[in-house]
Amino acid sequence: MYERFYRLRERPFALTPDPDYLYPSRVHKEALSYLRYGIESHAGFVVITGAIGSGKTTLLQTMLRGLDGQTTVARVMNTLLDPRELLEAAMIDLGLDPEGKSKPALLKTFGEFLVNERACGRLVLLVIDEAQNLSLPALEEIRMLSNLETEKSKLLQIILIGQPDLRDKLDRPELEQLRQRITVSYHLEALDSDETNRYVNHRLARASIGAPLEFPRDVTDRIHKRSGGVPRLINVIADAALVYGYGEDRSAIDTTLIIEVIADLDATGVLGPRSNANRHDSVVPAEPAPAAMASIAAMAATTAHANGNADGPAAAARTAEDARRAQELAEREQQLRLREQEIASRERELAEQRRVLAEQYRLLKARPREAAPAASTPRAATAWPPAPVSAAGAAGAKTNPRAYAPSFAIDQPKRGGLWRRVRNTVLGTPEPVFEDTL
Repeated sequence: MYERFYRLRERPFALTPDPDYLYPSRVHKEALSYLRYGIESHAGFVVITGAIGSGKTTLLQTMLRGLDGQTTVARVMNTLLDPRELLEAAMIDLGLDPEGKSKPALLKTFGEFLVNERACGRLVLLVIDEAQNLSLPALEEIRMLSNLETEKSKLLQIILIGQPDLRDKLDRPELEQLRQRITVSYHLEALDSDETNRYVNHRLARASIGAPLEFPRDVTDRIHKRSGGVPRLINVIADAALVYGYGEDRSAIDTTLIIEVIADLDATGVLGPRSNANRHDSVVPAEPAPAAMASIAAMAATTAHANGNADGPAAAARTAEDARRAQELAEREQQLRLREQEIASRERELAEQRRVLAEQYRLLKARPREAAPAASTPRAATAWPPAPVSAAGAAGAKTNPRAYAPSFAIDQPKRGGLWRRVRNTVLGTPEPVFEDTL
């Protein structure tokens, strides 16, 4: 669209996680170092978290690209799965067939595969993206998979990539055993204003053919203020600025243009509400359904009463209170899950909305302005009746019919005088009919 105008090889701010455009900011370099250390040291679990659009997937792609041929990778990206489905997804990505097998058979097949890989000198790496969506049973299943080990080392290296609420979920008492096995953990923070400036111009330089286009500092400061330093939102704003600049034939991006771009993106809802990089809300209910919790509480109260324990009523009251709190928590987490799904759907639509908006804007700006209609000149008054056509004009009319203007005048005989009328009366000569009528 605008690549040729700005002498770019490709779009520098595309939303795809391209490792070629990873800006080595302080937090991204540290996160990459933590990942490499966790893999090379065959540590336990490695956990990397960051806000939505903070560059987790791009970081992961960069890490995977740097692995050698002695590493076998299984990657699971759809994490709305129960424990068995999660195991099947990992096996399918490794090329194993889980069809028609019981869970013990699945675990046996998976364990044999890990042993064979280790015998061949290869490390098996299980990478789970969007891990914040995993339920507590699925996380416990992952912990059980980490028990597949030899006397010397683990047979399976596990990396969890997720949003900040993954940390809150791992802090739950039910996941104490899993939390103790986490040896490497890092959180990706948002970029500051200086890093935002370097991030934008780094991408422009990577995509440039000749002398790279640069965004001034006041422009990148406004981008940082609206995006909060989140790389994905920075990309959206910067890409729209290039589209608008192309539509208005601007070779440089200035403050006036970026203000207009941000206002239009906000008005159309492309940027959405201002993001909170430190959000820690869970999006998947970690507790059983409310009806199940109420049933468990009722059974506990009935059992305590039937046993006749001295503290039966008190224990039943505590159980009922715990069930009520658990039910409220489950309802709240269900609402948060629905909200997160809406946000994810909005992210999928964001790129398409931005593209359509930018294309419409470009077409509108590129449309030539219609010339103003010429001032109408007064039409010359036409005399009536028209002058009789001469012989030369009649001859010309035969060759050019359009040039001949016929005359509708009637050739009338001249009207006679008094003596002529007397003579005609005496001699009996009749007058024309129309003579007396004129």
